[in-house]
Amino acid sequence: MTDSPFPTTRSSPLRVQNFVDFFADHTPLELAEDWDNVGLLLGDADAPVDKVLTCLTLTPDVAAEAIREGAALIVSHHPILFRPVQRLTTTDTQGAMLLDLIRGGVAVYSPHTAFDSAGEGINQQLAQRLDLQDIQPIRPDEAVPGLGSGRYGTLSATVTLESLVARIRAELQAPQVSFVGLPDSPVQSVAVACGAAAEFLRDAHAAGCDVLLTGEARFHSCLEARSLGMGLIIAGHYQTERFAVEQLADLLSRQFQLNACWASLSERDPVSWA
Repeated sequence: MTDSPFPTTRSSPLRVQNFVDFFADHTPLELAEDWDNVGLLLGDADAPVDKVLTCLTLTPDVAAEAIREGAALIVSHHPILFRPVQRLTTTDTQGAMLLDLIRGGVAVYSPHTAFDSAGEGINQQLAQRLDLQDIQPIRPDEAVPGLGSGRYGTLSATVTLESLVARIRAELQAPQVSFVGLPDSPVQSVAVACGAAAEFLRDAHAAGCDVLLTGEARFHSCLEARSLGMGLIIAGHYQTERFAVEQLADLLSRQFQLNACWASLSERDPVSWA
């Protein structure tokens, strides 16, 4: 298409399997939670790839963008086919989207919680964005030394909870940030767990953390944080993860000779703030 921002300039010898192998090294599936659905979820491992789109969530808008721009592979952080599927038809949104992708020859790979926990994964990146020192997993993985779920570390100097909230809001470009705790309470040990991960509260508390940063939390998790005397910062699911799929597109561009690799331009946070 002449109006495409990603024109085709040459054919590529790359195959979907090259990317499967790359993620096996960088986001080992052994790091994924037991309940997760990760790996190559749709497509032919031998299919050629010259354009790759990354996204946080594969929605019909993102799928249409991938098909329109000729992407052969979508790397979607959140998995498709998360629950058992008994039929695949155009009568429901997911079925229609998947059939469009199949007709368009588009493969889908999801690293999800393996990417959350990887050595250079989302939680590690979050911790580094806050300049935490001595970063360690909140829940170490016994099978993979040095890695695991979530991250925690220490700030170079003690700050107030209120000032940390302001910093996180600016760093993640979050329209709003909610928090539990006294604004002037001192913070030096910080835990991070992207997405919906308030389940790490007690683990972070046991590790001696003053606060947990996550994307979203239920009301009862907020009450639990208060009862533990811990701060809880809720910055938005999209805000704690989307930046990482943008960086992933840059990484894949450097790693592979592709015609184009980009983070979805149509993806938006589904939550609006008044």
